[in-house]
Amino acid sequence: MSNDNIQFMALSKNRIKYIHSLELKKNRKAEKVFLAEGPKLVNDLLEHFPCRFLVATTDWLSQHLHLPVKDVSEVSDEELSRASLLKTPQQVLAVFEQPEYETDISVINQSLCLALDDIQDPGNLGTIIRLADWFGIEHIFCSPNTVDVYNPKTVQATMGGIARVKLHYTSLPVLIRSLENIPVYGTFLNGENMYTQQLSSNGLIVMGNEGNGVGKEVEQLINRKLYIPNYPVERETSESLNVAIATAVVCAEFRRQAALL
Repeated sequence: MSNDNIQFMALSKNRIKYIHSLELKKNRKAEKVFLAEGPKLVNDLLEHFPCRFLVATTDWLSQHLHLPVKDVSEVSDEELSRASLLKTPQQVLAVFEQPEYETDISVINQSLCLALDDIQDPGNLGTIIRLADWFGIEHIFCSPNTVDVYNPKTVQATMGGIARVKLHYTSLPVLIRSLENIPVYGTFLNGENMYTQQLSSNGLIVMGNEGNGVGKEVEQLINRKLYIPNYPVERETSESLNVAIATAVVCAEFRRQAALL
């Protein structure tokens, strides 16, 4: 394989150590990078984020002759498994630069956005980003205690959605108080049946922590409380839905109503 713009580097022990160090948030934050693995995810992200370096098998590289990357390590499957954080390595991994997004709250007035209040599970966050991408929601506002979007498990779970959905970490109470005459939705057991309410095409949908739901301070600022009814209503059922599944149900109903306008 040859490409005049690519500098092929051996996969050193130090580089493997560096890749593994990106499991820790403090290292990702200091380096301003994140790790992605697998052909589909890496291919998606190569179009959107600058790539610091890429590690791939000969088979993968032979199918990607023109890469926007200067630093590449061509490795065997065994070498890739030593570098990978996955139980089953998938041909390629890459280290990308973290983007810097400006927080513009006017998007909440113009479109539908999500807010996440202390989501802790990286898989849940990644799935919610993937859902937002599917439903055309381009901005998610996260409380400072929400899990890091660049956690490798989160990145993997986005299935490429991280390339098109922008995350902003900010104080949700401060954010919501700054909104004027904009609907702010949340799901609660004492809310109104979601399917009987007229839902707007803009505004903020707040989803809460896996165990505790939406925090009290944020709850007091929500002006449209919704409830996802179980079926049939009188049937004994689970206490609640997983937050990612609940997000999918809510977003689907918002988009269904928008399609009828």
